[in-house]
Amino acid sequence: MATITSAGVGSGLDLEAIIQATLDAENLPKLQKFQEKEQTLSFELSAIGAIKSSLSSLDDTIEKLADIENFNKRTSTVTQPASGDLISVSASADSTPGDFDIEVMQLAQGSRAVSSPGLFTAPEDVISATGGNLTFEAGAKSFSVNVAAGATLEEIRQAINDSNDNFGVSVNIINTGTEAKLVITSDETGTGNDLIISNDNAELDNISTHKFGEVTTGPGTGGLAIAVADQAQDAIIEVDGISISSESNTFKDAIQDSTITVLKESVDNETARLSIDVDKGSVEETIGEFITAFNNVMQTIDYHTQIGAPLNGDSSMRGLKNQLIQTLSNTVTGAGGYETLFDVGLGLNKEGNLEKSSLVRSLSDALSENYDDVGAVFAGTDGIATSFAGVLDNYLESDGAFQFRQDALNADLKQLENDRENHTYRMEQLEVTLREKYSALDVLIANMQSQSSYLAAQLANLPGFTRPSSSS
Repeated sequence: MATITSAGVGSGLDLEAIIQATLDAENLPKLQKFQEKEQTLSFELSAIGAIKSSLSSLDDTIEKLADIENFNKRTSTVTQPASGDLISVSASADSTPGDFDIEVMQLAQGSRAVSSPGLFTAPEDVISATGGNLTFEAGAKSFSVNVAAGATLEEIRQAINDSNDNFGVSVNIINTGTEAKLVITSDETGTGNDLIISNDNAELDNISTHKFGEVTTGPGTGGLAIAVADQAQDAIIEVDGISISSESNTFKDAIQDSTITVLKESVDNETARLSIDVDKGSVEETIGEFITAFNNVMQTIDYHTQIGAPLNGDSSMRGLKNQLIQTLSNTVTGAGGYETLFDVGLGLNKEGNLEKSSLVRSLSDALSENYDDVGAVFAGTDGIATSFAGVLDNYLESDGAFQFRQDALNADLKQLENDRENHTYRMEQLEVTLREKYSALDVLIANMQSQSSYLAAQLANLPGFTRPSSSS
């Protein structure tokens, strides 16, 4: 029996078109439904993601407003004199606001020891034939350096400077043209913290402040001496006329809970003006971020729930928006004369957007008049930030409403993918079935046509059979 490899080849009928039309009639409407459903799910998932993202930004700001420490920050403003910067200041959250005049009487310094005249002629001078140890002390710090036998002045300089235990001693050689001066400085500041250099070999006396065996508690008689002007000293400032000293150029708690660093000495009794205040600027900026984030949430919800949008008529989005608006009106306790967010200068304009102004007062006025009470409105036990955090957690937590919604939509998209695969398989099977049926029909018609042609040929050969003549 003849076989057909392409539908319609045997019969001459356009069976391929019939098969394709049958498949399209079954396939195309289903594909259209799949596409429409995928588009709906994707748009809804995108809308949910956009609203969730805006809520996360609002939550970040709420977290800052819920922390009372963000209302306890201090700013320190220094007005320097005409001659240049005298001080720098940092204030902690516990600093008490106030204004202070500060004069720098003296900077702290370390000590400097210089070799006596005529001791050394050049850096190549050999200092000790047998070697020994040098010990350096300043305040509570100390370290020792071994001097090798036959070491030169330059080699000793390098050994001291390169010592791993060196706490801040620096050695230099100054060539005057007639001699080499050994200069050793210590960065250990504070009165009484002069550098003491002792040794265990009298050959090293010329590079020590104290001779071998000499008591090191007082001025020494070694080859190095510390002039009065080169002695270690405290820094001294006057705060509103009160004298204060420090071993270093940093004064911690001279003004309680603040740190003052002196930069240079005052000229002609000039002073720097220090003003410590609560950090209203950063608080107002954070509240501004809250307003922006809140309005963005409202606008994002409105955009994705408008007519024609994927979440139009969505009851959960309507419920979220109502909760957020109601939270704005929550009352608080323990905030002085303030009970609501609107009391501290926030309000809603005619477009429904939150702004830094209300019929009662402006936010700037509230911060200036009752700064601590504004902090209580936001960060108190039952403050606005706490209320907002509770609402947002229900939506943003890992088991919250938005995650549940996203999981469900992703599950629907996954099921849609499975449905497409199943549909594709069914269409493949339908095509196989159609081709089997039409192939049999094609063979049948081809055989019939072949038999018809055979019979016509046989009839034409019979005696007396006359072919019909064609008309001219």
